[in-house]
Amino acid sequence: MNYQDYIEIRADKRFGRPTIKGTRITVYDVLNWLSNGMTKAEIIADFEELNEDRINACLAFAADKEHKLRIAS
Repeated sequence: MNYQDYIEIRADKRFGRPTIKGTRITVYDVLNWLSNGMTKAEIIADFEELNEDRINACLAFAADKEHKLRIAS
């Protein structure tokens, strides 16, 4: 998965936090919903601009950031 197709970081949007392209939904928002027990289907039902690929992109983004942190330390 190339999460860069779905995730953008812009200084003028949500204080430079990574967001899903075309939305104001942050990667953090999606990860928080998942960690609090929401299923992908529930998230998609609540936010019509999301789909499974966009949710998976958030997971891939987080995994990549974790991997880069491990390499740097």
